[in-house]
Amino acid sequence: MTTPIHKLGISFAVALCLGLASAPARSAQQTGAPVQGDLPAGHPTFAPPPASDVIPPVAADAGTGATALGWAAPASWVSQPPANAMRRAQYRVPGPGGDGECIVFYFGPGQGGDPMGNAERWASQFVDANGQSAVATMKTRTEQVNGVTVLFVEAGGTYGAGSMTGAGKVVAKPDWALLGAVAEGADANWFFKFTGPKATLEAERTAFEKMLRSVQRGG
Repeated sequence: MTTPIHKLGISFAVALCLGLASAPARSAQQTGAPVQGDLPAGHPTFAPPPASDVIPPVAADAGTGATALGWAAPASWVSQPPANAMRRAQYRVPGPGGDGECIVFYFGPGQGGDPMGNAERWASQFVDANGQSAVATMKTRTEQVNGVTVLFVEAGGTYGAGSMTGAGKVVAKPDWALLGAVAEGADANWFFKFTGPKATLEAERTAFEKMLRSVQRGG
């Protein structure tokens, strides 16, 4: 079975729009308010767009628009409705260590910050056995994928779930890991953040890399 390529059209006239097509024959519209914890540090808060400005999602195989970004998600990953406006796609990833989660973020034209700054923020959510930040030991590399520059990042240790929100209780999750990527879109970066138990991420590493190597711009 061939996995459908997810294509998300972005309007030049709208700073933020919602939509994820889970299959070519059907689509659902998401209008929830963004969660501040999903924003990079120092990023401005966004209000949800007026209902009249929400662009209906396009079919999964349409993918028009110069600012669109598309990819082929692994068939074994479970697509879920994005929890808020900042999340352009969201997947539950089953695995031997328990479920992981892969989220794709897009913050709007010119928004979201630089690739390395975001990679360091992600890695800073992890600490080693001595309580030291994983930023010093994170691994990064840059590749060209179908004409798109992609920064790959990975880190591991004890994950401070909720530590980017700046509020509420931080839940420590030992022996977790991160596989992430920042893809340079036509008008802003797209952020792929895959976190979960280390055993699950190792089992799904090849699937994640394959998904990132399917990334392509619309047009």
